[in-house]
Amino acid sequence: MKFVIRAVLIALILTPSVFAQKLVDPTKVAPEYREAAEKRRAEQIRQNECAHKADVEKVVPRDRTAFLVHCLDADAAK
Repeated sequence: MKFVIRAVLIALILTPSVFAQKLVDPTKVAPEYREAAEKRRAEQIRQNECAHKADVEKVVPRDRTAFLVHCLDADAAK
């Protein structure tokens, strides 16, 4: 049992973080999809900026979704 626990812990330690979504790189996309990739990258940047604002303002987790939706709506209205 101890061996299994140690093996699982070692596996978790050596596993890279794969949960973060990477920004789309429009230069690495086929030319016919480049415009869509540029739009997706712009949207990802807006989402990251709003998430950073939520972190700076220390928004509690239960209010974070509402804060992010309001931030993205306000950003889209500009």
